[in-house]
Amino acid sequence: MTTMNIQQIFEKYYQPGTPLYNSVWSHSKLVAEKALKLAQVHPELNIDSDFVYEAAMLHDIGVYLTHAPSIYCTGEEPYIRHGIIGAELLRNEGYPKHALVCERHTGTGLTVDDIISQNLPLPHRDMCPISLEEKLVCFADKFYSKSTPDQEKPFDKVRKSVAKYGDASLHRFDEMATLFL
Repeated sequence: MTTMNIQQIFEKYYQPGTPLYNSVWSHSKLVAEKALKLAQVHPELNIDSDFVYEAAMLHDIGVYLTHAPSIYCTGEEPYIRHGIIGAELLRNEGYPKHALVCERHTGTGLTVDDIISQNLPLPHRDMCPISLEEKLVCFADKFYSKSTPDQEKPFDKVRKSVAKYGDASLHRFDEMATLFL
C-alpha cells in the first residue's frame, strides 16, 4: 500500500489560500485531532490511528461541489450529497476504505428509511458508520462546524442538535459516545 499524501489529494480539489480551502482544511484538522485524542484514550479498541487521521482529513473532500454559500461552497449539488460525492472522489483516487468514511459520516449516519422518509437526494441504501474508525470520525465531526471551525461544541449542544433528527439518530450518537467518551 502506498503512503497517502493528504495535502496533495486535498489540493487537487481545493485552491490553497481560498476561504473554502481554509474552512474545510481547518475543520478537518480539528476533527482529526479530536478523533486521535479519543483513540488514544481507548487503546483497548485497537483503532487504526493512521487511517483515522487520513479519513478525518478527507471526510469532507466533496463539499466543494455542493451549494452552501455560507461556507464558501458554490457548486450545484445539495449539501446533503457531499458525503457520497467525496466517496466517489476517493474511490477514483484508489482509497475505497476512506471513501466509506465520507459516505457514512453525515449526521450519525443515514439509514435507507431515513433517506426515503425524508425524501433525501441520496441512493436508497444504508450509509451508517460500521467500523470503529468510521464511527470515530463521524462522532468527532459532530463537535465542529465549518461555519465556526475554531469552536468545539459542548457535548450537550451536540446531543441536542443530533436529537432534532429523531430518536434513531440520537441513539446512534449515544452509542458512539459510550464507545469513545
